[in-house]
Amino acid sequence: MPQYTAGNSHVAENRRKFMDPSYKLEKLRDIAEEDVVRLLAHRAPGEEYKSIHPPLEEMEEPECAVREMVEPTEGAKAGDRIRYVQYTDSMQFAPITPYQRAWSGYNRHKGIDVGVLSGRVIIEGRERDIEKIAKEQVDSELFDTARTGLRGRTVHGHAVRLDENGMMFDALRRWSQDPGTMEVTYVKDMIGGAMDKEVVLGKPLPEDELLKRTTMYRNAAGGLWQEVDDPEAMDVCAQIHWKRTVGGFQPWAKMSDIKGGKKDVGVKDLKLFVPRGGVE
Repeated sequence: MPQYTAGNSHVAENRRKFMDPSYKLEKLRDIAEEDVVRLLAHRAPGEEYKSIHPPLEEMEEPECAVREMVEPTEGAKAGDRIRYVQYTDSMQFAPITPYQRAWSGYNRHKGIDVGVLSGRVIIEGRERDIEKIAKEQVDSELFDTARTGLRGRTVHGHAVRLDENGMMFDALRRWSQDPGTMEVTYVKDMIGGAMDKEVVLGKPLPEDELLKRTTMYRNAAGGLWQEVDDPEAMDVCAQIHWKRTVGGFQPWAKMSDIKGGKKDVGVKDLKLFVPRGGVE
């Protein structure tokens, strides 16, 4: 069995589940395919896909062993153009953090390129493949209607305080929330443009449920304190850091061969500068 990540906590287990392509993501909602197309804003619902080359079966290409071994995606077969979906994941216990979203994407999908910044993740690929990936992720436990945002531009908000209902800030106001049902509705598409129809995504998860499902270690607001609550995961992170900074980017090196050895590495000698719960 692949060892996706270390740790004995529920956060570590969530990370392993999301990175494991054999694990079936829990479906929390069912957004219509044409509504996903509306949200992405790359084409109008019902519009034909634009292509950048003829279908592969119509092209005469030189023999290539790799090409024969690798089954192309449906988008590649059709010659689709390259398009993207982009997410903003809140630091306030979004279901998945940016790096885990990237790792999960690479493990679960072919023919994509993923870019990660502090609060956003962009997934690029062939257009119909991206639509399929976006629907799978928006429908699933990787997406919360309050702490996850579909944002093609002006993505800011992941590190900003939540509003009184626990919603993540969005400068373009792509969503609205019904004060009675608390359901979240996207009134603009991913890049902030007008849509011919609003898209209802549903209610956010309760706070306690987000804490159970998240892949985030955070010593604040009821989160998991990695150094104390999951020392195995912290020890692995410390070793990686030590081998990179002191060991000269040699992950294969033994700790005993690195100056300082295992001194100051791992939980035992790690200095904890903040109390449980942080300083917020």
